Amino acid sequence: MHRRTSDQKKSLTLTKTSRAERQYQSQLTKVARFVGDIINGFPPDEPSVVPAMTNTLERYSELLHDWAISTASRMIAEVNQQDKKAWVARSEDMSKTLRDEILNAPTGQAMRGLLAEQVVLIKSIPLKAAERVHELTLQGIEDATRASEISKKIMASGGVAESRANLIARTEVSRTASTLLEARARSVGSKGYIWRTSEDTDVRDSHKKMNGEFVSWDEPPTLDNLTGHAGCLPNCRCYPDPVIPE
Repeated sequence: MHRRTSDQKKSLTLTKTSRAERQYQSQLTKVARFVGDIINGFPPDEPSVVPAMTNTLERYSELLHDWAISTASRMIAEVNQQDKKAWVARSEDMSKTLRDEILNAPTGQAMRGLLAEQVVLIKSIPLKAAERVHELTLQGIEDATRASEISKKIMASGGVAESRANLIARTEVSRTASTLLEARARSVGSKGYIWRTSEDTDVRDSHKKMNGEFVSWDEPPTLDNLTGHAGCLPNCRCYPDPVIPE
């Protein structure tokens, strides 16, 4: 026999990561804005400066390494703490033994994996900006009639980097929460979860169709050509409602 977690879980899951997301987004935005400052410090209509600009952005990416570890570690620790609190609330009707097993689940491997992935994503903010500037510059060389338009796009690279930083923060905090929840649920024999949406007008059709469906942890669905569990896809506000063995 299996059971879902308590009805209290919905409000807890949808709100528990908001502080972590705000803090993470604030930190990543700082990186993106500095990327914009670097790019805007070079004349956008001179292709000869692109190698120097790219080199500067690549060096900045490497300098971010230790900072990225520290920033991502704080985010993961915050989400982990909130996940524990949510499990306490949603497991009121479980036995003490089962609750203790869940709260003391071995999440170290999941957290190490999450940390490594976050560091790569943070360091990618300046690298992706460098790629964008390089590609735009090539377009300007190939089509001189669009030079002024392309120069404006290059100058807007900081804003593009900031949008990427915001997407990373929204997606990765949610994915961290779902990953830690999965690790704890699996530790007590959970085979899967019920897909839950935020049940508002912004839910994508493909995600809306998943609402209420059972999903195996071992078989994440593919929606809109992207594969992942609830809360793990870009801008996904859905969440897994784990099915726990009696």
